Amino acid sequence: MRVREWDPKTAPTDEIESLVATLNEVLAADLPDDPPWQPDAMTPYLTETMQGERRICWITEDSAGGPGPAPIPGRTIGHANLLIMGDIGVVEVMVHPAARHQGVGRALVGCLARRAYSEGLSSLGVEAVGGTPAVGFWESLGFRRAYVEMRNILDLSRVDWPRVEAMARSVPAGYRVEYHPGGLPPALLEPYAAAKAVRREADGGEVELRPSSYDAKRLAESLDTLDRRGMRPYLVLAVHEQSAAVAALTEVVTPAQHPTRADQYDTIVVPAHQGLGLERAIKARMLLELREAAPALTEVQTWNALENDPIGGVNQELGYRPDRQWLEYEVDVLDLIDRLGPASTT
Repeated sequence: MRVREWDPKTAPTDEIESLVATLNEVLAADLPDDPPWQPDAMTPYLTETMQGERRICWITEDSAGGPGPAPIPGRTIGHANLLIMGDIGVVEVMVHPAARHQGVGRALVGCLARRAYSEGLSSLGVEAVGGTPAVGFWESLGFRRAYVEMRNILDLSRVDWPRVEAMARSVPAGYRVEYHPGGLPPALLEPYAAAKAVRREADGGEVELRPSSYDAKRLAESLDTLDRRGMRPYLVLAVHEQSAAVAALTEVVTPAQHPTRADQYDTIVVPAHQGLGLERAIKARMLLELREAAPALTEVQTWNALENDPIGGVNQELGYRPDRQWLEYEVDVLDLIDRLGPASTT
């Protein structure tokens, strides 16, 4: 088995297609209800990052005598990437179902762990989906469970649209709701980022594995990066008219890589404006706008804390249904390297 560092920016089309085919085999085995990914925009998805961040990739390919009854030389059987963000790294690893339990995943983790050490990273984080082999794999390598939330799926064909329209109209007095597809006007960047910063302080500034930005410059860059990665953002926000502050916001992204299922990012109500039903109004307005702006969508997925999450109740009212637990793990880089042992020479 040979793992090689791989640059998706210069990779030929057949390697990108092979990677996506393997990803879809993994989804079919582990998450059969998830939509398949498309090769469209896969290269920018893997190469475009925020300023100051870098993504490093590795692949393992099939060969004669490889896994499965019919090896296909050159087929991608394993992929890993390491996103470097300051002194931490976020990792992703996938292994073709026919190649599991043969050391492929461990070899890929070994490569990214040693690179993380050489880059001066102190810790690594990873997401694993409940009920899949990834949970046992990461725990066997000493990753510690840091956080658990529930993924919820909304089937748009089953939405009660008249009810959603009524929810969208329930904007409390003194507020207005705005819709901004693709980004934000410059005048809104500062108050929007301020709303995110207030929420982050309330949450204790926990390390996050998903995109979020807390100052105007980084927010603008984040929205631009999403667009360059083929992930169009849609933003709905509530403005407190007296202060002109952004009181609440919700974000949905439609990825070109799986265009039938959108990803919900942040939904935030600033503490001073909680208890008024703003989250109901903005999330309902978002669904109405998506129905018109992204007709290819059939589902929206979101993630909520398992307990004491007020947004979870709104999601249930809108028709979201619990799907699977989503687990975040972390590990110290040196501890991981020690557990992996000496690097393989194969």
